[in-house]
Amino acid sequence: MEEQIGGKYRMELSQTQFSLSTDSIALADFARVFSGARVCDLGCGCGALGLLLLAKCETLQVTGVEIQEPAARCAAENAAQNGLSQFSVLHGDLREYRTLLPANGFDIVVSNPPYYPPGSGHLRREDSLSIARSELMCPLDALCAAAARALRWGGRFFLVHKPERLTDLLCTLRAHRLEPKRIRLVRHHAGADANLVLIAARRGGKPGVMLEPELLLFTPDGQETTDYRRIYHHQED
Repeated sequence: MEEQIGGKYRMELSQTQFSLSTDSIALADFARVFSGARVCDLGCGCGALGLLLLAKCETLQVTGVEIQEPAARCAAENAAQNGLSQFSVLHGDLREYRTLLPANGFDIVVSNPPYYPPGSGHLRREDSLSIARSELMCPLDALCAAAARALRWGGRFFLVHKPERLTDLLCTLRAHRLEPKRIRLVRHHAGADANLVLIAARRGGKPGVMLEPELLLFTPDGQETTDYRRIYHHQED
């Protein structure tokens, strides 16, 4: 299966991995990157988020970290097939972040992590999609610890998660000196429950967080919003 990424790149995806989702697309739009920035994608899967960010800024240096070997191999192949020598992939366990990642080695860390605590739902440990959905191998505390180690002082951590985990997210980020600075909720349409939350945190930042206008994907009558067209179709009204 093949996906179009950011209007520039193509991504091959196996049937056992997640396809390109609103989560990654919204996070790539939310993340603030700059020319030449060193970016680490924790739990990169097949590389979709890295490709989306490079579509925004081709001069980024992106390092993906992925525990599942088939997905890591797929991410490396996608980078190579698009001629992106600035996108490298580490096959490793982010829980081993002290040996896996260089301290203070990145300006930006991004992550579209598993959303659900172990034991929730009907998840099977041997199922690759279950590993991607639940914190079996990527607990929230380890994710934030890895981000804090990887980031330089003042670096930014951008992640997408579920709104019902917001208290856990904010507490865990602060415990690792990753101070939440921006929060944006994502809704299918006005009046619908929020289904995603986007958070930007700064390593060593001072307290103080800004709630940004919500990202609405559709109008009440089901039409695509301006934001939807911008982030999915790269159309500016």
